[in-house]
Amino acid sequence: MKLTEIINPQNVVYKKPRLMNDRPMHYCPGCSHGVIHKLIAEVVDEMGLEEKTIGIAPVGCAVFAYNYLDIDWQEAAHGRAPALATAVKRLNPDKMVFTYQGDGDLAAIGTAETIHACNRGENIVIVFVNNAIYGMTGGQMAPTTLLGMATATCPYGRNAELNGYPLKISELLALLDGTCLVTRQAVHTAAAIRKAQKTLRKAFENSMAGKGTSVVEFVSTCASGWKMTPEQANRWMSENMFRKYPLGELKDI
Repeated sequence: MKLTEIINPQNVVYKKPRLMNDRPMHYCPGCSHGVIHKLIAEVVDEMGLEEKTIGIAPVGCAVFAYNYLDIDWQEAAHGRAPALATAVKRLNPDKMVFTYQGDGDLAAIGTAETIHACNRGENIVIVFVNNAIYGMTGGQMAPTTLLGMATATCPYGRNAELNGYPLKISELLALLDGTCLVTRQAVHTAAAIRKAQKTLRKAFENSMAGKGTSVVEFVSTCASGWKMTPEQANRWMSENMFRKYPLGELKDI
């Protein structure tokens, strides 16, 4: 027996998901967006929802998701993705509708839309990528920036007296009656990626079953914005971000 047959008895081939377009990604090296895109593509394909899935992309790094995932997309104004997703899902209740948003978009300019969509229990999925910084526009402080963390607009570190405290938006959303699943995941290890994929599938199933709003937060890195290598960023995230934003289910009904 060959060594490859022992290690990989089912002859599984690692390849790009079928629903990802054949074009180079623009994301910075080490960015979590590419991995999350891959997971969404795989789950949609596994569930046979290619023709039933509609993604809502707002402003920020997340807006370019429509370049890479071969599904239907609608672009929203900054922060307004949950409001647009509400309309799309209500008009097309048989579709699987999800938003794909960063922390500046969801937890800053879109706070009202996010909270009220979740409070209404809209049957959508909110994919929330939290890297604690405005990655696309120059590395400014975001609502989720940690205390003491330096950014372009707080170069000496976030100060609670001046800037307030980091916003744990997922904990707030978990308190609302309309949310059926609120969870915090990451994609920094193979084990974390596998768990995140299962969680995304559960969220998509909730949408199709009409259970209410599912929120999947991804604690992620921004190596460029943090001024680190991808390896350093993963280590810093594990040692600092997870303390404030611990992984796991916050709510699962």
